Formats: sequence, C-alpha cells, structure tokens
Amino acid sequence: MRRKHQDLVAWKVSVELVSDLHQLTETFPAKETYGLVSQIRRAAVSVPSNIAEGAARVSKREFAHYLSMARGSLSEIDTQLTISKQLGYIGDDEHLQQKMDRVFGLIGGLLKSTRAAN
Repeated sequence: MRRKHQDLVAWKVSVELVSDLHQLTETFPAKETYGLVSQIRRAAVSVPSNIAEGAARVSKREFAHYLSMARGSLSEIDTQLTISKQLGYIGDDEHLQQKMDRVFGLIGGLLKSTRAAN
C-alpha cells in the first residue's frame, strides 16, 4: 500500500539527503562517531520522518506542525555542517547545500499550501 508521504517531492529529496549525509559522515574521524556524526545522522533522518508523520495526520494544522519540525531539523543539519567545516572535517559541498536548500524550499511550499487551506 502506498502512503501519502511517498508522493511528496520534499519527502523523496529528503530521503536522498539522508543517504548523502550518511556518506559524507563516513569520512569523519572515529572520535566523532558519537558526537557530530550521530547528531547529523539523527537530524537527517528526522526530516523525512517528520514529513511522513505529518502527512499521515488528519488535520492540515498537524501537518504544518510536523513540517515545521522537519525544517527545524534541516537548520540543525546546517549548523552541524558549519561546525564540521570549522573543525576541518569537511569542505564546501555545493551539491549538498543545493539539496538542503531545495528541501527547505519544498517544505516551505508545503507549509504555505497547508496554511492557505485552513
């Protein structure tokens, strides 16, 4: 059975982002396994998970709440990647930044449409 969230582009791209971030954090030092690596991966998984949970809710207001949480997790990832750059674990990754910007915008569009429907 196909679920509603599986049709959302924001969900699809955010699932791709999880894979990208898992691959990126493979290069982090072992001492960060339970630090930044864990934080980045948890926040990444939270994005599509919140989109999916919100899409399964009954009201548009609940959906908007979960979309807002997904955007918050994206902001967490952005902060964690900034810290990772400052620590020298990663360089600039334009492709990854563009994907994060795309997910942020897609979630913003969903938020706008859910708020307009109320």
